[in-house]
Amino acid sequence: MDYEISLFIIKLILGGIVSFLAILLMSKTRDFACMTLVSGILTGYAAIVYRLLIKLGVLTVSKTQIFGISLSVFLCIFIPSVLFIISFILLI
Repeated sequence: MDYEISLFIIKLILGGIVSFLAILLMSKTRDFACMTLVSGILTGYAAIVYRLLIKLGVLTVSKTQIFGISLSVFLCIFIPSVLFIISFILLI
């Protein structure tokens, strides 16, 4: 088995646990800061799944580019980080 696929499987398992716990946290508190934190975690997990589907050849990378990076990959990196930044600013 390719080591990259093994790493993706580990990321999916751990990401699934983190996403489950994040959803539990969201059900306990309805604070906007916690909601954006949970949204960042869930979009990060979706980005892992998206990258795995690209790696397996199920999906293709979009041809539109920003700064030499594919738009879809750029958004997978950008959106979770922005949500985490918003969450931590709100928590301060």
